[in-house]
Amino acid sequence: MSDDPRARAFLRLLTIMDELRAQCPWDRKQTMETLRPLTIEETYELGDAILENDLDGVKKELGDLLLHLVFYAKIGAEKQAFDITDVLNAICEKLIHRHPHIYGDVEVKDEEEVKANWEKIKLAEKAKNGARQKSVLEGVPKGMPSLVKAIRIQDKARGVGFDWDNKEQVWDKVHEELRELKQEVDAGSAKQAEELGDVLFSVVNYARFLGIDPDEALERTNRKFIQRFQFMEREVARDGHQLGAMTLEEMDRYWERSKSEA
Repeated sequence: MSDDPRARAFLRLLTIMDELRAQCPWDRKQTMETLRPLTIEETYELGDAILENDLDGVKKELGDLLLHLVFYAKIGAEKQAFDITDVLNAICEKLIHRHPHIYGDVEVKDEEEVKANWEKIKLAEKAKNGARQKSVLEGVPKGMPSLVKAIRIQDKARGVGFDWDNKEQVWDKVHEELRELKQEVDAGSAKQAEELGDVLFSVVNYARFLGIDPDEALERTNRKFIQRFQFMEREVARDGHQLGAMTLEEMDRYWERSKSEA
């Protein structure tokens, strides 16, 4: 066995996976399809730990997610489709091929050129393999949450040069979409949902130009609202009241207090 502790730890995990798959009734029963929702849940739990800056939690959730990856590879080996060696070698080769500025003689000036090269190389790979890509947006997963999908769509479009020149143009677009939404709302139009979607898409675009992850920003606001609302609930209960029996004006007073204390 290798003297590298990383290699020893990884081989230990692979051995445990083999044992569990052979001996544990639950592990033997699992398929890629049954693991899929659990993997998605584990990914969200990792995201929570990252947002909370819980490094011990990040370590734990990374372990859970790594177990899932090894599990998929084990099932792939049983189907004689691929094994963990194939998975690791494939990602190593892809990283080397898509980083010609590290492993080749290509020169780049910044991260934007790195991302643009990545998309171009990706398209060339598909063409070489005979899998003609009809659109640069084909690689965006259909089941991805809408907000995250909007970010990826815009990144993909930018990768081939379809983008705004500056954030001022994007900000003007946000205002344009807001005006259009207001017009449809005032008219009672059936296009209100469509226009609201345009507003949200343009705001995501603006966040991208500011270097802000809109999904992370929204989640932080969600957490802030939960913290303040739960503070309000506690204070209202402590004072012997019930939220459902209070006026909005009365609740607002508790809400304002929560903004300074929660």
